[in-house]
Amino acid sequence: METPDVESLVHSASSGDRRALDTLLTVLRPEALRLCARFLPYREDAEEACQDTLLAVANGIGQFQGRSSFRTWFYRVAANRSRSTYQRLRRRFDAEAAGVPLPDHPDPQRTSVVAGTRLDLLDALESLAPDHAEAVVLRDVLGLTYGEIATLLAVPDGTVKSRIHEGRRRLRERLT
Repeated sequence: METPDVESLVHSASSGDRRALDTLLTVLRPEALRLCARFLPYREDAEEACQDTLLAVANGIGQFQGRSSFRTWFYRVAANRSRSTYQRLRRRFDAEAAGVPLPDHPDPQRTSVVAGTRLDLLDALESLAPDHAEAVVLRDVLGLTYGEIATLLAVPDGTVKSRIHEGRRRLRERLT
């Protein structure tokens, strides 16, 4: 079976073609899950972030401006949705640990904020300035190049390198 061309699907989907959007989301799902699993090692949490990512792509495809490649934009969406999923899970866990009743009692099999291996990194990322955290995540977690990050964030390469350097420095302080 031939793999559809993602760029043509993006163009068609952003023009309102629902079938192209459905196909695009189907093609992106395995990659979205893989990206989200880099942040959230517990599979169910990664799947939740993956669904959030695909929903954000579906809702935001019309606003994709093409300043960067679609994949670069998609990686940013996946990173942001993964971090948001972690934050939501963390708030839920903290509230439950403090004895605050939650509106919907979480399934203990889905509350992974105490089970993952990268939680110290996610907590440390939360302590960074948003610009620094995003640059570090795009480079060190998702593996984008400095040029791709600069294009995506619409800042010079030097600014990207500076943000990554400062973000890494602060992460080292937090993690040691």
